[in-house]
Amino acid sequence: MTGRLRRPAAQLPLGQIRPRGWLERQLRLQAAGITGRLPEVWADVGPDSGWLGGSGESWERGPYYLDGLVPLAHVLGDEALIAQAEPWIEGMLASQREDGSFGPAADEDWWPRMVAAKVLIQHAEATEDSRVAPFLLRWCEHLREELPGRPLSGWGEVRGADLALAVAWVHERIDQAWLVDLLDLVLEQTFDWNAYLTGDLVTGPARVFEHRTHGVNVAMGLKTAAAASLRGDLDGHRERTEAAFAALERWHGQAHGWFAADEWLGGREAVAGIETCLVVEMMHTQEVLSRLFGDGVQGDRLESLAMNLLPASSDPRMLAHQYHQQGTQLEASVARRDWSCSSDGANVFGLEPHFGCCTANLHQGWPKFAASLWARDEDGGLRAVAYAPAVVETALVPGGGAADPSADGAVPVRIEVETDYPFEESVRLTVSLDGPALFPLRLRLPQWCDEPALTLDGERVEILDRGDGHVEIERDWSGTTALLLTLPMRPRIVRRERQAAAVHLGPLVMVASPGETWRSVPDAPGLGEWEIHPRTSWNWALAELENAGTWPVERGPVPEAPFALSRATVLRATGCDVPHWLRDGASAAPPPPSPVMDHGPVHDLELVPYGTARLRVMEFPVAIGRRD
Repeated sequence: MTGRLRRPAAQLPLGQIRPRGWLERQLRLQAAGITGRLPEVWADVGPDSGWLGGSGESWERGPYYLDGLVPLAHVLGDEALIAQAEPWIEGMLASQREDGSFGPAADEDWWPRMVAAKVLIQHAEATEDSRVAPFLLRWCEHLREELPGRPLSGWGEVRGADLALAVAWVHERIDQAWLVDLLDLVLEQTFDWNAYLTGDLVTGPARVFEHRTHGVNVAMGLKTAAAASLRGDLDGHRERTEAAFAALERWHGQAHGWFAADEWLGGREAVAGIETCLVVEMMHTQEVLSRLFGDGVQGDRLESLAMNLLPASSDPRMLAHQYHQQGTQLEASVARRDWSCSSDGANVFGLEPHFGCCTANLHQGWPKFAASLWARDEDGGLRAVAYAPAVVETALVPGGGAADPSADGAVPVRIEVETDYPFEESVRLTVSLDGPALFPLRLRLPQWCDEPALTLDGERVEILDRGDGHVEIERDWSGTTALLLTLPMRPRIVRRERQAAAVHLGPLVMVASPGETWRSVPDAPGLGEWEIHPRTSWNWALAELENAGTWPVERGPVPEAPFALSRATVLRATGCDVPHWLRDGASAAPPPPSPVMDHGPVHDLELVPYGTARLRVMEFPVAIGRRD
């Protein structure tokens, strides 16, 4: 069924959004740490990689690594990292064979080439390398010939949305009708995620391996309907995706809002693990959903991941990572936990705590978040997807339309975003044009915020939600315009099983920290390996929940390592000790049923952001009682 593809919003090319403030510091920690130095310490992405022409690892790890290294290099404008990526890019481009296939001949699996296509697309967007589109067109010709007889299978079948999006990118640049037919064929061969997630989803922890219960596959699969929406039925595909999210929340959702999967879908308990690969792939899925669906809730979800689970997955200096994190995590150690299949060491911070997929794949999280903060909508408007300090420098055509800076009439525009959000409530935007230009500016209104406020050059602007989670300011922009968006954050209580409770503050999940003693593992591989043990007791309950909306919030400076344990945001909740809430080995037992009547005196209980506390209690029993 040849036809046309819907033109969705576009991601701004790599390099048009530059991180600033805490986000730039976080990315530079990554560049100086595990990403910049990984080839020194891990042979799988070293000079012997099959993707560099060697005899080493020839499957997904090289492309995974580049899928983070390339955006990191270009969002920072880091010439050393760009040079580090160059041999990989040139190796991929030089590896194309006469039939259009490319990559290591030792492994012809479709899946790693899907990742490599993502890498080349990002490289082309950043550099305008004219070789990439015809290179991928020849690969698409190879796919057209081969897929009918050698269809997607295994990892490729469940992750086919990535391939569909790559085909769509080629079609946007080389308008050949058969590419639409190819996209349809790819979607036909991709696992039907919506049918599974809304109809047959496993309703408790999975105990045997299936591709459909593998958490990372689920995270990737959640963008399948969005990819299909390029062929039409936008509202229907959006509704099916939301139904899939609801089913995952019902059976596997944790208090931070995300589904558990320590390899396989893991149920709702706060100690079930979440794989680092799942976190970064779910972030990429949210970035795709925001671009293809355009609704603000996708930005809410993206921030939830970026500001909680992503920083928690690495140490504050980004030298090491966990394979699995736990929502309530009493220690990071080598110990037996109730994982679905992972090893005892999956919980420590190190180079390769369990399996090397996360070692290769973690790198995409922060740079793609930075690159996705803003999008260009179909009408040429600029839309804030997520909030973080950054500078956007792009170009507009008056009245909307193409954004090629060299196009006739293109007007350069600069948006400077100054903020410590999520550690503060205000986002200051300065829009500068040599102008004039007429275009809409759309600012996301988080669902958690009841009373957002907006001023334009000091004057209050009435906030009217467009119905998609954004407020729109459309005007003739010229010169410099100052906007101030205030997003008041009040503590919110999320109730859980057994009447337990968790606390959210704006986009942050707030947790109780028992303190941290870091123990370095001698002679560990990589840049270091650490176990972490608590300094105090941990078994607390919350109390006086009726006053939660007025619990005071204290804010301080954001440290150089933004997600180190600090006093950048502290919530003074009310709680008490619950001595009979005990451990279950290295993990916490389920919280005792609430209301808890046997407890210590009620007192102040400090809560800090989830992403800053590598040990934490996220889900609390609730006590009956008041402070004296």
